[in-house]
Amino acid sequence: MHKIYQVRIIPVLILMLLSTLSQSQTNGFKVTLDAGHGAHDFGAVYEGRIEKNIALAIVLKVGKILEATPQMQVNYTRKTDVFIDLIERANIANRFNANIFVSIHCNANRNTAADGTETYVMGLSKIASNLEAAKKENEVITLEKDYKQKYEGFDPNSPETMIGMTLMQEEYLDNSIALASKIEDSFADLGKKVRGGGVKQAPFMVLHKAYMPRVLIETGFISNTIEGNLLNSEEGQNEIAKAISGAIIRYKKEYFGGGELEVNEELPSQKMQEIVVTETVIIAKTNTPAKVAEQTEIKKLMLTGVSIFKVQLLATQKSIALIPQNFKGLQNVSVVYENNFYKYTYGETANYDDAKRHLQEAISKGYNTAYLIAFKDGEKINIQDAIK
Repeated sequence: MHKIYQVRIIPVLILMLLSTLSQSQTNGFKVTLDAGHGAHDFGAVYEGRIEKNIALAIVLKVGKILEATPQMQVNYTRKTDVFIDLIERANIANRFNANIFVSIHCNANRNTAADGTETYVMGLSKIASNLEAAKKENEVITLEKDYKQKYEGFDPNSPETMIGMTLMQEEYLDNSIALASKIEDSFADLGKKVRGGGVKQAPFMVLHKAYMPRVLIETGFISNTIEGNLLNSEEGQNEIAKAISGAIIRYKKEYFGGGELEVNEELPSQKMQEIVVTETVIIAKTNTPAKVAEQTEIKKLMLTGVSIFKVQLLATQKSIALIPQNFKGLQNVSVVYENNFYKYTYGETANYDDAKRHLQEAISKGYNTAYLIAFKDGEKINIQDAIK
């Protein structure tokens, strides 16, 4: 009788343990990794070096590092040699409610001396080289069935046609640039050449429909014999994977802190229908008499070229009254209505150290997905530029 009791209780304990692990993983920082190309879409091919295979090998190595990192969840658009539509790659990230989307590729050029890495964010750059890069990666949609209907008339041979399409780029541009900058810094630390002197913008279709910060990485030129052979080796792939994963971990730590993440009400899976960009409208701001002088000074600074930092607490389609009890006791909360969402921010300061303290205070109150944003002359700017 005693033995039967033990047999019954052990499965229950196992189920309880699995349930606890599952709940803890739910609050992890979510990363979707995308290996470019696949199956009949080989990507660039030079001297036996095949882009689809190299991209997949690097992605799997990045994923292995991230999966071993606490509070980090990873999913993949592909883990084998299969063909995935570009729009489906973005939807995989949206359904996963990913915090970031990272698409990994290899570059190629007729000039076989070309070398170095490039990191792109979604944008409508008219720079010829950027458009050419987007054209090369977007051409894959011609391999998809009914691509003209699926992509609303988009012409992969003319990336400029995306300008007429509704875009979500602005909402995530700052954080995309921040992530891309960390990736480029990691490459530079390895001694890799970073082409173009900074993060680039281009209209990549694979980034277009992903509703979160997202980047596309060209890890190097497989058309360059020396760089290509390194990318095709275990040593070279491990080196690139460590650089990319390290940048992602640093991005998560800086923008989301080290604690568990609470589910943001603005989930990518809820935004898979196109959201039309609307005019920004300032709704309201909480003020106490003691804060009036400080707020007046802050407003003056915002209009005189000084960077101002705020903490974004959450974004939601619900309107919330601006009273401390609705924000876990936090005062000086403001809201902006933008892109059909109410975006609530806490604190305003021109001092970055004070801003970091505000962020830690918000996290300590339970806003574990809070992150810093910055403004200059009343306009939102890249947080990295504000820090500089």
